[in-house]
Amino acid sequence: MPAKRIPMQQIKEVLRLHHEAKLAYSQIALACGLSKGVISKYLSLAKAQGIGWPLPEGMDEAQLESRLLTPKKHSGRFVEPDFPAIHQELKRKGVTLQLLWSEYAAAHGDQAYRYSQFCLHYQRWRKHQKRSMRQLHRAGEKLFIDYCGPTVPIVDASTGELRQAQVFVAVLGASSYTYAEATWTQELPQWIASHQRAFVFFGGVVELLVPDNLRSGVTKACRYDPQPNATYQELARHYGCAILPARPYKPKDKSKAEVGVQVVERWILARLRHHTFFSLSELNGAIRELLSELNGRPFQKLPGSRRSAFEALDKPALKPLPATLYEYAEWKQAKPGIDYHVEVDQRYYSVPHRWVGHVLDVRASASVVEVFHKGQRIACHPRSHTKRFSTLPEPMPSSHRQHREWSPGRFLNWAGRIGPATLEVVKRQLKDLPHPEHGYRRCLGLLHHARRYGKARLEAACERALAIHSPNYRSVSSILKQGLDRQSLPEEEPEQGELPLHANVRGPGYYH
Repeated sequence: MPAKRIPMQQIKEVLRLHHEAKLAYSQIALACGLSKGVISKYLSLAKAQGIGWPLPEGMDEAQLESRLLTPKKHSGRFVEPDFPAIHQELKRKGVTLQLLWSEYAAAHGDQAYRYSQFCLHYQRWRKHQKRSMRQLHRAGEKLFIDYCGPTVPIVDASTGELRQAQVFVAVLGASSYTYAEATWTQELPQWIASHQRAFVFFGGVVELLVPDNLRSGVTKACRYDPQPNATYQELARHYGCAILPARPYKPKDKSKAEVGVQVVERWILARLRHHTFFSLSELNGAIRELLSELNGRPFQKLPGSRRSAFEALDKPALKPLPATLYEYAEWKQAKPGIDYHVEVDQRYYSVPHRWVGHVLDVRASASVVEVFHKGQRIACHPRSHTKRFSTLPEPMPSSHRQHREWSPGRFLNWAGRIGPATLEVVKRQLKDLPHPEHGYRRCLGLLHHARRYGKARLEAACERALAIHSPNYRSVSSILKQGLDRQSLPEEEPEQGELPLHANVRGPGYYH
């Protein structure tokens, strides 16, 4: 619905009350029945045109309306700047509007706008562009990262089952040069590997990584202080960049990523919707072909394409890739128990005894497990995929106080006071281990069951575990949890004796 036009007679009254009566905007608004916004608008238009009060001699209402409301047409005397090229140039480091104006003025002399008009016309041009262009991104500064919403089905050729693949997207801020690939999940290992392949694709590293608040990258999503996880931070340190997660519910922080994802969905995934893929590599091959075409498509409102803008802007500004490859590692916090071991993937690694009870940082890569206390490494083990315990000899001094307090003899005395079955199960926990301490965790678990379920039930559960030839902590726990200790033990079935004589039973003579 078109805005209601204000009569010029009323505008004249606004000018009179402002200049002659010296009234405030709120007083003028009450006197004329207009809003303060309208008052401000028309007074600003009049000021820009040099119109005060009284009106210039001979100016009637028609002329006043023409001066205030008719856009001023360009006289043609000035050379219009190339604003799309200016917008692209501003993305280069160190390039400012002042510099670009001086170059424009030197080229066109008297036909060039003054600096203030040059800036004004550029700002007006920007307001008419797409929302995604309103943020000015410096070359080599930011990489925006997200996943597409739609997934791509992949058929298992052997079973015919469908499995959905996720699509990772990374977009450079200045050039909008785009990388995309398919992975099976959005979990941390795939998230980190996708970043590494994206850096190789771009041939360098940006200053800032701007991910959405994905669980793979951000441990704590917060508007003011989002916390990237330790593995993601380690990746950033290795590549010499920083992480600046987008704030929750602030779409402008990640507008470049949202537009990049939308472009990938429309120009790549939509075109692949009728294709059937039987492997992840086959899907990624198709994505690579369409991605090359996407990066080569001309911009609609800017000169060149994503590829040409990348070559001119982002590529020269990217930092070089590090000389060594990043080794993927996951971080966790762990508190060693009385056996001086921390747990990683159901394997146990020893630490010096003085750190028992402290919360430690554990870094686990494919080849090594390192344990840190406040940034200082206190233990290092080869990553074990076979042995349950990896124990260094030095953390196990026999004279340490906790060895006197917790010892095999103490556990055996405690178990003997409960019953013979419990004593036998505890003996099995301490048997055939490189160090008795390795069985302390399981013995403590049994001790906890005695407090929770009572000594009688624990003895019955241990008796059943021995009867079924599974005298270990897990079996005892399962028996107690399911209440099987309250049921009678199954009697052994008698051995099969001689078959009784029967008319239907053939004797050995039948076969001669």
